[in-house]
Amino acid sequence: MRVFGMQHIGFTVPHLEEAVRFFEAAFGAVTCLETGRIEADDAFMQRRLGVPAGCRIENIKVLRIGNGTNLELFQYSGEEDGEEPLKRNSQSGGFHLAFEVDDCHSAADRLRQAGVDVLEGPTFVDAGAMQGLTWLYLRAPWGQFLELVSMNGALGYERAGGPKQWSPVTGE
Repeated sequence: MRVFGMQHIGFTVPHLEEAVRFFEAAFGAVTCLETGRIEADDAFMQRRLGVPAGCRIENIKVLRIGNGTNLELFQYSGEEDGEEPLKRNSQSGGFHLAFEVDDCHSAADRLRQAGVDVLEGPTFVDAGAMQGLTWLYLRAPWGQFLELVSMNGALGYERAGGPKQWSPVTGE
């Protein structure tokens, strides 16, 4: 198997249109693909997607945000939602999406002014493997953690001889 890279990250949101509006306003997302309701029986849904009987995909939208991995957003019906909070980053299965921006500080200011739930920061890392990285966490309206990162030049681990990470800035 030859792996080319990460094509998309998919996750389910409680309100698809709200999520799309958020990613459009906050990050300039563009919708590339929309499926509408997926008509499939319970057996298909259980065997191919691992979801309980009665669940259906109401719509899928794939978003492109800048230069990098696509986001595939799902809205399902048939699953009780809202009783279980999203997992925190400290819990197994918890995750976040990180977007590289030109300036975390100005991005944080803009997002705060737009009413986005931005956590404390940005934080600049001045030593160690991540030296030169500025990062900031925020939450989407449905509670999903997101991160902004910016960097000027090679990080500490790279200057010490480590392999370069892929970057949407350079495309390599």
